[in-house]
Amino acid sequence: MRIALGIDHAGGALRDTVAQAIADAGHEVVDRGERDDYPDIALDVGRAIQAGEVDRGILVCGSGAGVSVAANKLAGIRASVSHDHYTAAQCVTHDDCNVLCLGARVVGPAIAAELTAAFCSAQFSGEERHVRRLAKILTMERDGMEKSS
Repeated sequence: MRIALGIDHAGGALRDTVAQAIADAGHEVVDRGERDDYPDIALDVGRAIQAGEVDRGILVCGSGAGVSVAANKLAGIRASVSHDHYTAAQCVTHDDCNVLCLGARVVGPAIAAELTAAFCSAQFSGEERHVRRLAKILTMERDGMEKSS
């Protein structure tokens, strides 16, 4: 898998750790660089996923929240802040997330490496209930809330 890595001004402390964890998991790191403003790097990583240049992305800012909010504005991007092992894997297996968002001011290098590995190794389950829920999310993305039920 090709995984884009994007960092904002506050996420630089985890850059090497996350890149190494992606490589250690057997995937290719596509470093999209570092930007001062988190919306800019979220847009860059999101567009790379949309264009099929990469399979997934990992974004790092101070809290993980800013890059998550920004990335989720893009069609087809499902980004999750994950600061625990369960969520880093479950966001993929249940919700088919394609972007992991980490907070460099929240987790240290050892946890960031663990979360990266969990995200990289997880696969969408394809279970009917998760497919059904994902279809509703895609309808919401396309048509808005009023047509999603």
